[in-house]
Amino acid sequence: MMLFRIPAYSMIGLLAGLSLSAHAQPLAAGIASTCLVVPSLEVNVGTPVDGVLEVVNADRGDLVERGQLLARLNSGVESAAASYVAAKVEFGTRKRDRNEDLRRQQLISEQELDEIETERSLAQLELREREEQLRLRSIVSPMRGVVVERFRGRGDMVSREKIFRLAQLDPLHVEAVIPAQMFGKVKLGQKGKVGLELIGTEVQATVSSVDRVIDPASGTFRVRLALPNPKYEIPSGLRCSLGF
Repeated sequence: MMLFRIPAYSMIGLLAGLSLSAHAQPLAAGIASTCLVVPSLEVNVGTPVDGVLEVVNADRGDLVERGQLLARLNSGVESAAASYVAAKVEFGTRKRDRNEDLRRQQLISEQELDEIETERSLAQLELREREEQLRLRSIVSPMRGVVVERFRGRGDMVSREKIFRLAQLDPLHVEAVIPAQMFGKVKLGQKGKVGLELIGTEVQATVSSVDRVIDPASGTFRVRLALPNPKYEIPSGLRCSLGF
């Protein structure tokens, strides 16, 4: 399985909009700043090998668990190769056991027994390699989250490319841009009140990151809060208001 980084340009644009809003309406004590609710993690999931998609188990909007099989490439050749080497390991184990009895009876030398054991060990290493090659043909979810997009379907030929985009929605991140005069007043672990405009409710989030650099052009800095969302009741992408 291969993970691809999500470009940050879209987030930069959204935060720029928030920065302008925060600059236009400076915070006074108890007055809320604008913010945006986003996934805590987004990844593109793909495969580092070439092949044809034989199984696709997930589609856009599906909830997935960490380790869940999302898709699998055709793997008949790799599976047969692994089975062949597994049989060699099994035979080597039986051969070693038989010859250990002969060695105790001094019917074969220590060197002959060592050669048999070495052959078995080499077969075990080869089996590990074959099993790893087979494992690379399965695409599994690296996290608990939701499928944002599916880029390929069953029967498609893929060549080391992304197949799914996943988002982690528990926790969510609340990204806020607040005026520079609040610098030093917002601390890690501090609780903030997040007003969700579309839902019409207020929830509590915890400050998890505070920028140490102030943007001189806008006179603002960024703050991130972690917002628990175990039941996925809060969607990503909401504009919100933030107060401390």
